[in-house]
Amino acid sequence: MAATPRFLTLTDVAEVLNTSSAQVYAMVRRGELPAIKIGGRGQWRVEADRLEDYIAGQYKATQEYVETHPFVDSDLSD
Repeated sequence: MAATPRFLTLTDVAEVLNTSSAQVYAMVRRGELPAIKIGGRGQWRVEADRLEDYIAGQYKATQEYVETHPFVDSDLSD
């Protein structure tokens, strides 16, 4: 089994996150997901460790959101 590469393309990241390359590009351009621009044609790469950090941060942010916005099921109040 091949080792995970250090750097991933935006397409690779999109596959991991199950989203589009355009969405990943927008996340990079907004500064949400750290990436580097390499080469003369300016290809973007995301370090695998940075992607894992981003995912962990999203889990934490989601947990905080859920804790501050409790789910209320209107069917239970009847």
